Amino acid sequence: MEAQLHSPDLYTIGWIAPLSIERAVAIALLDERHKAPKEFNQPESDTNSYAWGKIGEHNIVIASLPAGVIGTISAATTASNLVSSLPHIRIGLLVGIGGGIPRLDQGRDIRLGDVVISQPDGSTGGVIQYDLGKAGSNGTWERRGSLNMPPLVLLHALASLKSEHEIAPSKVPGLLRAMWTANPRMAAPNNDAPGYIHQSAEHDKLFHCGYSHVGGTTCDRCDESYLVDRRARGTTDPAFHYGIIASGNTLVKEALTRDEVAESAGEGCLCFEMEAAGLMNHFPCIVIRGISDYADSHKNDRWQRYAAATAAAYAKELLSFIPARNLEATKRAADVMISITEDLARIQSDTSNTKQEVQSMRTDVLNLDRQSALSRLPIAVGASFDSHAEEKQPNMPPWYSTYTDS
Repeated sequence: MEAQLHSPDLYTIGWIAPLSIERAVAIALLDERHKAPKEFNQPESDTNSYAWGKIGEHNIVIASLPAGVIGTISAATTASNLVSSLPHIRIGLLVGIGGGIPRLDQGRDIRLGDVVISQPDGSTGGVIQYDLGKAGSNGTWERRGSLNMPPLVLLHALASLKSEHEIAPSKVPGLLRAMWTANPRMAAPNNDAPGYIHQSAEHDKLFHCGYSHVGGTTCDRCDESYLVDRRARGTTDPAFHYGIIASGNTLVKEALTRDEVAESAGEGCLCFEMEAAGLMNHFPCIVIRGISDYADSHKNDRWQRYAAATAAAYAKELLSFIPARNLEATKRAADVMISITEDLARIQSDTSNTKQEVQSMRTDVLNLDRQSALSRLPIAVGASFDSHAEEKQPNMPPWYSTYTDS
């Protein structure tokens, strides 16, 4: 029987799972499922559909995007409604699938089912919007705007988890096995759809970027002589990669475009996705993406469920490194958003004042230049008319004198 908490204020973590398969694994990994809180009155303006539950010490509310709707705007709307309806939410997780950017020449061996986690690198907050910017004169891509980094409580937990993985294996494989045991339906193919299990290395094919997909829903007809030679892994357990996630509204599904965008972005981008850029400045969260394809023409849906599962399992392990007391001391997401809005307003005001000051200085300089120019004009000192008569030009009609003397 599902528990039911009294107040929605007891829920402190918002988990956004954009797709239905991502929502499914988030729910399946809950330690407890809850009914909606007794005192929760969802505003008519909030069209989100919520799932409630608990992981470890934390009460969690799960939201997804409307079916068939993707992108940064829909994600921002979902997060905004969540924070508005549940103002006591402290932090957020954006968990789902993404397209990997493998670069073996740079030691970046990303495989299908691996997990990418957004992590600041000193110049960015961990997420960049790759389709917001302009082309520079030297062919580079100049990004416009900036996106916030995850809350410190999440970054501290991330550092602790990474340290733990240096000592002991991740709990993700065990969490997945427990999920499959509790939900056997998820471990088996259903209606020709693959299950939420590893899809075998033979179906993980990375082709050279210059070789396009031949056709069909699989790569059975593709020429395997164009496969990238990669060392076999000794395990099917997912690897974890930390760095920059490229987000935007444009679906990347061509290898040359993938590499060009990643290169022009100027960062060591690890994967593409389509929601995070809409959240980072509206919802204090970390982004966790399971790799379901290589953002090329060979992409298909085979790995999506397993990739969604590995990302969600990683998110659950991460939450175990956040003490409830630390979360209680964290500012509410709604308050963080208000602070950010006020900061932006202050910056815009300062920018406007600066522009006015610059314009005033520019006017002063122009006036000084004008006065300087006038001072350099030649002047005939003492020159004047000697008589009233000489003021008049010769050969003027008689009425002119009368008119001017009047």
